[in-house]
Amino acid sequence: MGLLSLLIFLPLLATVLILLLPATLRQSYKYIALGFTVVQFVLSGWLYSQFDNAATGINQASGFQFLEQLPWIRLDLGSLGQLEIDYFVGVDGVSLPLLVLSAFVMLMAIGASWNITKSTKGYFSLLMLLNMAVMGIFCALDFFLFYIFYEVMLLPLYFLIGIWGGANREYAAIKFFIYTLFGSVFMLLIIVGLYFSVVNPETGANTFNMLHMMNPNNYVDGSFFAYLNNYYEVLGIPARMLGFIVLFIAFAIKVPIVPLHTWLPDAHVEAPTPVSIILAGILLKIGGYGIIRVCYSIFPDAAAAANWWLGLIGVVSILYGALNALAQKDLKRLIAYSSVSHMGFVLLGVASLTAEGISGALFQMLSHGFLSAALFFLVGVIYDRVHDRYIYNFRGLATHMPAYTGFVAVAFFASLGLPGFSAFIGEAFVIIGTFNAESVGTGIPRWMAIAGSVGILLSAAYLLWTLQRMFFGQTRFKGGEEWATLLTDINTRERIILFPTLALALLLGVMPSLVFDKMNATVLNLVSLVSQYL
Repeated sequence: MGLLSLLIFLPLLATVLILLLPATLRQSYKYIALGFTVVQFVLSGWLYSQFDNAATGINQASGFQFLEQLPWIRLDLGSLGQLEIDYFVGVDGVSLPLLVLSAFVMLMAIGASWNITKSTKGYFSLLMLLNMAVMGIFCALDFFLFYIFYEVMLLPLYFLIGIWGGANREYAAIKFFIYTLFGSVFMLLIIVGLYFSVVNPETGANTFNMLHMMNPNNYVDGSFFAYLNNYYEVLGIPARMLGFIVLFIAFAIKVPIVPLHTWLPDAHVEAPTPVSIILAGILLKIGGYGIIRVCYSIFPDAAAAANWWLGLIGVVSILYGALNALAQKDLKRLIAYSSVSHMGFVLLGVASLTAEGISGALFQMLSHGFLSAALFFLVGVIYDRVHDRYIYNFRGLATHMPAYTGFVAVAFFASLGLPGFSAFIGEAFVIIGTFNAESVGTGIPRWMAIAGSVGILLSAAYLLWTLQRMFFGQTRFKGGEEWATLLTDINTRERIILFPTLALALLLGVMPSLVFDKMNATVLNLVSLVSQYL
């Protein structure tokens, strides 16, 4: 078994072990989950350290590292040829940083799950199954394999929200499931269409290999998604543009972009704290990753034609999410809408089709991953103590919980893009890339960069206003003396979870080259791939 397979299937081994252990050993479940995830995190860190920064990735197998390719399904279809599905995994400068992020956020989620007492066997086994699916998504280079991991991810999330969530958990779980399934069902149709349009140049058989799908020479002349002699249109839309739109919608639901975002606040509000950490830290990044790995790489011609609209959607998401966050009174819902706003920068950066814009978008995905996880964990700290998140029910927390206030203040300042923190680097590069896009002819006007800057200003407004309302002034709690007793300051376990996250935000804010060096060659290759169609 290769290193990537080990990284992917370690959580599955943990799931089996947890399920086999009797209920009398229920206290060991969390330690098993923690132990396997620590090993996974160390392994991902080792892969990161061994990664060749010159690897170009995207559309060339030679540009990927730690490749594993094994024949998986072979089926003779008679006159239709042979069905080819491979177990094909590998990483490049886009996927490897997200693998490390996923392992890190999973560690945070398990630490946040320490006090879970309800059906712990089911909870931790589902958490590990979700861990496996996420790792598989970021590694898969066969579209059929990618889709399997993508669908497997839905099941544990549905049950984690629906069983361990809040009062309206069933509604939130069903809404999340239907939204995601809506996108993935149509995604399957496009995958099948691509399969019958693309051939493996070595065997002549149709293939699900994503790298073969990125090469125009592998498309059958006259096939549904062919580059040349493409006669197919649906409602006047060329087939390749239609394929791009359908796949974009499927991944945009995950980002989420406006107006496909309405599942997110409900899911966050009802989900338990560890699941909110995973939703914000990992799940939203799958949407951004899918747009880059699938939409832009397989349909670069359609991406080049549609990038103005994608930039506009990014700007709308930035401003709409920020304005909604400004109006919220529930702290968790406020942070959920801030995620919509911050992920809008990812779409804007990718749409700019500039090296700095796409690098900024990827950096923003990483930064938002661990910072949003920290913010949802901080909300969970308060909620675990008094089961309330309403902003106006708290005042003067700085006097009562000084250490907690310090962590919140750092997390807020890091999230709003204060120079010296990682979010500043991501958002600044997106703005720079978007501003330069017009001069290099990608079709993105400079006013979109200005609108994105307004989003940064609004994020400062809602985060600083929340800090002022909850933490300063005369101490007053809705629950009176009872709350004053319950609201104990942050404990050692909570400090251990939060400190590395905020330290990482500072480290990457000061030394962004730790990430940029890994992704630079891959980003340049992506820009080159798409720019030829401008």
